[in-house]
Amino acid sequence: MSEQSQFHVWVMRAAFCLLVLVILFFQILPLQTQPGQWAPPDLLIGFVFAWSVRRPEYVPPLMLAVLLMLADLLLQRPPGLYAALVLMASENLKGRARALRASTLVAELVTVAMLMVAVAVAYRLVHKVMLIDTAPMGLSLLQLGLTILSYPLVVLVTHSIMRVRKTGPGDLETAGGRI
Repeated sequence: MSEQSQFHVWVMRAAFCLLVLVILFFQILPLQTQPGQWAPPDLLIGFVFAWSVRRPEYVPPLMLAVLLMLADLLLQRPPGLYAALVLMASENLKGRARALRASTLVAELVTVAMLMVAVAVAYRLVHKVMLIDTAPMGLSLLQLGLTILSYPLVVLVTHSIMRVRKTGPGDLETAGGRI
């Protein structure tokens, strides 16, 4: 890999870290003092999945694990549970990136939605087995639905504003010789 493309990969990794930190900042910002009647979409998982499909080399597993663990700690979730589930789903998406590269946005959305549902069900199931209090089912379903519905917007922002696009045949050098 040339120095310029290697530098670009590291710049994009830093940009992803900054994006995650900005999302976390707005999630912990105390805008309301009362519990809300709705839960906003989980943009963190949306961006993790969008970047994992488009450019897997921008979100290495160790960096992603550290950022997701930080999110668990800051959002006062059980440390490592959500991070592990999202990391496993992200790695699954990275493995499917080659097939998803040639597919449409609808096929990608269906795949991502299935993984989001799997993460939400596994997270809730572990909470129930460990007798940890969970949010009401309606609120969790609303957040999951909004997260799935917001995924096309996340993809639009990722593609148009952040310039993170799916690799093509001309991107051999950046992908490490494989596409």
